[in-house]
This record gives sequence, C-alpha cells and structure tokens, in this order.
Amino acid sequence: MKPNVLIVRTAGTNCDKETEFAFNSAGARTSLRHINYIKEKNDFSDYQIIAIPGGFSYGDDLGAGKIMSLEFIYWLKESLSKFIEKGGLMIGICNGFQIMVKTGILPDLDFKQKVTLTDNDSGRFEDRWVYLSTKERTGEKKVKSIWLKDMPQLISLPVAHGEGKFYANNSILDKIEANGQAVLRYVDRESKLAGYPLNPNGSLNNIAGICDISGRVLGLMPHPERCIFKHHSPLWQGQKSEGYGLRFFINAVGFFK
Repeated sequence: MKPNVLIVRTAGTNCDKETEFAFNSAGARTSLRHINYIKEKNDFSDYQIIAIPGGFSYGDDLGAGKIMSLEFIYWLKESLSKFIEKGGLMIGICNGFQIMVKTGILPDLDFKQKVTLTDNDSGRFEDRWVYLSTKERTGEKKVKSIWLKDMPQLISLPVAHGEGKFYANNSILDKIEANGQAVLRYVDRESKLAGYPLNPNGSLNNIAGICDISGRVLGLMPHPERCIFKHHSPLWQGQKSEGYGLRFFINAVGFFK
C-alpha cells in the first residue's frame, strides 16, 4: 500500500513539482491540489501525509507565508488538527515552514504563533548549499523525528530564501531546546556551530528546522527535494555525498509501510 500525500500549492508556490517527484521517487501516491480546492473540501481523511512546499506564496506580499497561514487558521484549523491527532505526518519546506510557524502548527500545534522566520541578517536573498547537523546538543532531550530516521549526523542541502532567520523570545527558545525539538542546525564541515555564511540567515541557536513533540510534524528552511540524487550536490565528485534529501521522503513513506 502506498501512502497518499497531499501537496498544497497556491499562487507563487514553485517547488510543488519537485516535492511531488521526491515523494513519488520514495514510493508514495501524490495529489497536487490548490488551496482553494482544499478549503472547499475541508477534509484530510484521504491522506496520510501533508506537504507544504517552497516558493513565494502570494508573492510574500504581507510577509513570507502570512496570507496562506491565515487560510489554514480560518478555514482548515479543525480538520488539520484531526489529521495530526490521528497520526498523520506533515512537512513544511522553506515557504512551507514559514507558513507552519505563522499558522501555529509548529512548535506546539495550538494555532498560536510563537516563533517566526524573519529577514536574513545579510539583508539579501541567500542561495547556497549548507551543512546541517542532525545531532542533539549536550544536555538536551532528543525528539525522535520520523523524518530524520537513520539520517547521518552531518548532511548537506541547499537553501534559497530571503526570510529564513529563526527567531523566538528566550522562554520559547529555551522550551524548544529543552524538548529537543531543534532537530536541524547550520554547522561547518566538522559539525560545529558556525556563523555567516554557514549559518546563512543568522538563525538563533543556528536552528534550521524544528519538529513537534511527536516527531511527526517537521518544518525546515533547507530544500530536501532539491537533493534527491547524488549528483545534485556540488560536492559529488570531490567529497563523499549522496542524495540526502531523498531520505526524508523515504522515511515518511516507510513509516506507513
């Protein structure tokens, strides 16, 4: 049986086809739907996985992901809560991550915004490959994210965003750290926390991705769907590399198999 994946798109979404290809390559069955169709149906019971891909939804005219987050809050809050409570998986990539935090899906699924992804410290659009650590920091609990199962401790993925700086007040940030929800961090080649350009946006605590307490809901700024094959990486000839991004999608499909 192949799990059904709902890929949500709207005006300005531009990574939907790549996300669909990644899930299909991992063995899933996909449905690519416009947000208006989803609002009209208002039912996620046919799906096991929901993906919000990257891009610039509605041109990011009111801030990255803001308009689409309001659509989730005012039209889809109840049905989305039921979907996650029943064991569904969810991933938000780049603009999808921005939508999820502004909806309040992450970090606590209470539909109250507690963190944000704001303008890069550099003041410019950052389009580069980065190193990411999947290893917890000393003293933290470890959320076992389904999406990161059997992932190497150091991976490389591309980023492409103008508003990717993870920001929260100290109490929320401390809670995320204490719960072990910061599952991806920007690092150098030796897995050490590093500044710009290795941390491309100035994210607090070098956070590149977080998940909920259950480990089933993941949001991240880097693009796993853009690193499906080994030769996608600029390091594929000179250094050991692989299509690390595909593992995210294989893990999600394997969870239901």
